[in-house]
Amino acid sequence: MPDFRNVTFDEIELGKPVSFTRTLTRTEVDALALASGDLDPFHLEDAEPGVAPAAPVAQAVGASLLVSGMLNRRMPGPGSVVISEDLEYRGKISVGDRLTATITAKEKRREGNVVVFDCVCENQDGERIVRGTATVRAPTRRIAYSDLATPEVVVRHGDAFTRLLKRCEGLPPVSCAVVHPCDRDSLAGPLEAAKRGLITPVLVGPEAKIRAVAEAQKLDLGSHRIVSTEHSHAAAVKAVAMARAGEVESLMKGSLHTDELMAAVVPSATGLRTARRISHVFVIDVPSYPRMLLVTDAAINIFPTLEDKADIAQNAIELGQILGIAQPRVAILSAVETINAKIQSTLDAAALCKMADRGQIKGGVLDGPLAFDNAVSEQAAQTKQIVSPVAGKADILLVPDLEAGNMVAKQLQYLASAESAGIVLGTRVPIVLTSRADSVRTRLASTAVLKLVADARREKPLATRV
Repeated sequence: MPDFRNVTFDEIELGKPVSFTRTLTRTEVDALALASGDLDPFHLEDAEPGVAPAAPVAQAVGASLLVSGMLNRRMPGPGSVVISEDLEYRGKISVGDRLTATITAKEKRREGNVVVFDCVCENQDGERIVRGTATVRAPTRRIAYSDLATPEVVVRHGDAFTRLLKRCEGLPPVSCAVVHPCDRDSLAGPLEAAKRGLITPVLVGPEAKIRAVAEAQKLDLGSHRIVSTEHSHAAAVKAVAMARAGEVESLMKGSLHTDELMAAVVPSATGLRTARRISHVFVIDVPSYPRMLLVTDAAINIFPTLEDKADIAQNAIELGQILGIAQPRVAILSAVETINAKIQSTLDAAALCKMADRGQIKGGVLDGPLAFDNAVSEQAAQTKQIVSPVAGKADILLVPDLEAGNMVAKQLQYLASAESAGIVLGTRVPIVLTSRADSVRTRLASTAVLKLVADARREKPLATRV
């Protein structure tokens, strides 16, 4: 979350305008319609920027939210309380409009630290969409949003992650060794997951460091068990040993490097390997895609062989089933949708499909090679006359190698506003590899996936897990 610092009552200057500008996106128009309850299909139809107007009620909600956002985040900012708003709405807002909200303090009342602001919202043509006043109780001390325990709230099309969290309700928490949680994010994440009943964390790492982080960040460790180790490498080894002994049902990466944790996981004699190839699956919620999307493997296997890909596909299919997809559709990606002897990924795709036909890969529907567009767009598949039960409706994208998979996952996140969780499979217990860039929501979603996988394995003896 951005570090918005406030302006106190004494610091607010009368007559000094403060402005904020943003361009309205299609996702925001849809979100405004959801927030306002005005879901007339006419207002939500696809159109070029500047053509499709927001719904009438959504226009009022949108303009009001922009003004309220200014008051709550920038002027006065965190700690403010909006007492009342008297706003007049006019004109229309459309996808692609560049809206500028401006607020100017016109009156200050010492009693109650009340400030009255003039509020104006204009589009890129100078047309006034909102005009009026807002009365606010201003803060008296300097704070920032980063200082507040504010939950992240996101309105999304399908909101797959909310559904995952809902599925976890009623299930007992999963015991989880959190490996070397020695910074704010890696400690706060599992503690938040524990509050929500997702896991029972066991904190494995240098106890003095863990307690120092908790004290500095004002995090309550409560009665959570701490298993003290000398350093991060020892923490990884100890956590893996605990999983092998059945003391914990899952692992979560803390503030150590992924390679350091996986180095303890991979050894056959002391690690968590099974007969199955270890692989990673990104669980991705893309606002513009009508279903949850799994991408594999984009984190562990650099150049997987055909045999590796068969295991990677099976891991992902079984995860899809745990997440509620009865028969996952697996698109085996390449640069083209036809078999080309010079492109190894197309040959692998053909072999994987035949392996599925022969029962060597079970539980899913496989097709490939498919280019990315044919895998996720029915229109693209129809244009190229591809007849397939998978094309345009993929649940799982099986990528050629780690580089391709990482690019696909990151592009969806940064260009398509996707959110991604992740899980390591093919191990005796599920493992979450968190990243410093993960939001609270992403960390919780990854933990929800971990919980569902661990719960599905509870009735399966450890020695038989593959």
